[in-house]
Amino acid sequence: MDGKHMQIGEVAARTELSLRTIRHYEETGLIVPSARSQGGFRLYTEADVARLMVIRRMKPLGFTLDQMRDLLDATDRLDAGDRLGTDEREALMERVRTYRQAATEQVAMLRVQLTRAEDFAATLGARLERNAPADPA
Repeated sequence: MDGKHMQIGEVAARTELSLRTIRHYEETGLIVPSARSQGGFRLYTEADVARLMVIRRMKPLGFTLDQMRDLLDATDRLDAGDRLGTDEREALMERVRTYRQAATEQVAMLRVQLTRAEDFAATLGARLERNAPADPA
């Protein structure tokens, strides 16, 4: 990481999240700006952007803010490089595995919903074609 800091507008553009959403995640403790400018503007790093991307990916899968916070805590602790005991590391890994399993199950359910939606759209398209006026020759 080059240590470059970004203002919230650039982070919003990069993550495709609104300024309001990023501020909400800050208020709920999911993200903390890495620094503040002399003028008090929030400043973010690539690590902050990566964290927001995790949140953005969890949201449409139906994870709650508390679940997001729990997963981020587990991954932060695993990534911190601190000496973790074997039991603690395994407990953290199990938490991450649980979220992976939940995400995998949600993806499967979304695939079913998508297939049903595509079938529905195709059915409507076929109905429109059947009922379209014939072209006069």
